[in-house]
Amino acid sequence: MNVSDATRNGVEVDVATNLLNGTVRLSVLWTDEIYLRPDDAERVAHALLRAAEHARRIAEHRSSGPGSSIAASQ
Repeated sequence: MNVSDATRNGVEVDVATNLLNGTVRLSVLWTDEIYLRPDDAERVAHALLRAAEHARRIAEHRSSGPGSSIAASQ
């Protein structure tokens, strides 16, 4: 995702899902804060929603995988 700071200072936002553990990462690169235009804020929000859904599918798949019934019965 290419979302940059509205003040044009080179700050970028990145959203990703960890395929191993299903966590969602939101990175604000090069600073501690970022000022987004409304359209870019909406793009980040949608990216976070997509990543959250993807993370849920990963967690569901992991919990329903082989050996999950053994872990649940202990």
